[in-house]
Amino acid sequence: MADGTEVVARNKKAKFEYDIEEALEAGLVLEGSEVKSVRQEKASLDGAYCQVDREGEMKIHGMYIKPYEEAGRFGHEPRRTRKLLLHDQQIRKWGQMAEQEGYTIVPLSLYFRDGWAKLKIGIAKGRQKHDKRQVIKEREMERRLEQEQSDYNF
Repeated sequence: MADGTEVVARNKKAKFEYDIEEALEAGLVLEGSEVKSVRQEKASLDGAYCQVDREGEMKIHGMYIKPYEEAGRFGHEPRRTRKLLLHDQQIRKWGQMAEQEGYTIVPLSLYFRDGWAKLKIGIAKGRQKHDKRQVIKEREMERRLEQEQSDYNF
């Protein structure tokens, strides 16, 4: 991309399952073999979530990074808990918001910005089943409108 970002993985279910209220960019602490695997786009955010631990650090749980084959026995654990790099003030604020009923911190995308691994996270409120149905209806309506407009252009 033009601004120096290279998206590696997206959490496609997050925008469907949750209403994202606020987003934030966080740095990510990775081991060498993890960086190489992520650069090969062998990472997944499906089922991952973020949480503030007792020490006041925010960590991501459940993110999958495929073991780097050339690392051999010096490789990494694919689903290990990884630390996020944020300011203390941001961690406290987001931790308090996530403690409220129905809120959680979800990873939205994993990317490289100027060579550094970054994770876009969002504070989100879970959607009810009827809200999800409404989102599907709206999406279908938009597709139909776009299809009709493209039919008129020919």
